[in-house]
Amino acid sequence: MTEIRDDRPHGRIEAYEDGRGVGHISYFVLDGDPSALVAVHTVVEPAHEGKGVASSLVREFYAMAVRDGLAVVPLCPYAAKWAERHPDEAPAAPPELVQAAKAQLASDPRTW
Repeated sequence: MTEIRDDRPHGRIEAYEDGRGVGHISYFVLDGDPSALVAVHTVVEPAHEGKGVASSLVREFYAMAVRDGLAVVPLCPYAAKWAERHPDEAPAAPPELVQAAKAQLASDPRTW
């Protein structure tokens, strides 16, 4: 069973199995009002690929955003593709948030 943990200070939502890290999404919180969670990169350890870890991470990332009252901007290609396939769980971010997220990332690539 996969356990998902949010490490917001480090901009990571992480998946663990049997206490070992098996994947994560790197993200940042978009500055401004409205704010958003911006998924930048999804990684799954090779031995755990194809087992639903990435999907679990993205699903929980969207659920976390809902709990926090925030939108999600999926700049990560995997998260964006997942959102397209699950529009009921992943509402599209307004274009102005997407542009703001891209601008913030471009201005400081260390954001994630």
